[in-house]
Amino acid sequence: MIKKFKGSIMLLMTSLIWGTAFVAQSEGMNYVGPFTYNAMRTLLGGIVLIPVIMLFRFPDRKSGGGKSEYSLKNTVAGGICCGAVLFIASSLQQAGIVYTTAGKAGFVTALYIVIVPVIGIFLHRKMPIKMWLFIAVALAGFWLLCIKDNFSISSGDMLVFIGAVFFAVHIIVIDHFNKMETDGVLMSCIQFFTAGLLMLICMFIFEKPVISDICDAGGTILYAGIMSCGAAYTLQILGQKYTNPTLATLLMSLESVFAVLSGWLILNERLSAKEFFGCILIFAAVILAQLAGTDKQQTEMNGELK
Repeated sequence: MIKKFKGSIMLLMTSLIWGTAFVAQSEGMNYVGPFTYNAMRTLLGGIVLIPVIMLFRFPDRKSGGGKSEYSLKNTVAGGICCGAVLFIASSLQQAGIVYTTAGKAGFVTALYIVIVPVIGIFLHRKMPIKMWLFIAVALAGFWLLCIKDNFSISSGDMLVFIGAVFFAVHIIVIDHFNKMETDGVLMSCIQFFTAGLLMLICMFIFEKPVISDICDAGGTILYAGIMSCGAAYTLQILGQKYTNPTLATLLMSLESVFAVLSGWLILNERLSAKEFFGCILIFAAVILAQLAGTDKQQTEMNGELK
């Protein structure tokens, strides 16, 4: 019972860190461009995961005394492929945050959970009929949250939404490589370095990074890199050892709620009644989709999207 309680607390802290990271990402845009910010925090996230790999993999090797149960070739290939998709998803999300609020970005990003089964249809995966209801509820919530009275949508909300589609693709790519005897922690580290290097290239091509500006954004970069990528991912690994998968996913889905609350408390962001109701619908759809168990890998890999 105590271990289960500790696991739940760890996962709750994970969702809190991820939710507040949207505020850090929003604030960081006051100093540097999207590629610069993402390059710094993603590479930092990869560096932070190195000691996690040392902690989780080496004891297994010593105790096993034989051939590793993981395929290094598949792990590296998976990390590179996941990193490429993560690069696209994160870049779209970060660019979108420039033109929308941290709270709205958190809820729009959460839509990837209901987008995953839709993409699965094209991969010949069956989708329960009730999922169509959840998707309809999510779309209604998105309409209330993002569509304005003149039936237009801001560029920021649209970029974040497209980013959510790629986060859904990311989930499916992870699911594919998970079936190939890969090391999840090492694959995550490789994907961070892959995405970070791609962002670094785009940073020098499309932006003009200035060291002083990066230093000014240093606090938000450190939080997003160390806390969101490193600490939260580690807490997720530890927490899920002692927590029921369904409860784990529900606890981590609170990320979107914490994004709105932190945006309100820290950035003084406000939602209209219509937008607030849209958040409720999206959150309800996300919860129902998870309870339906449409994608088991979501529970294990949510942390790799941050």
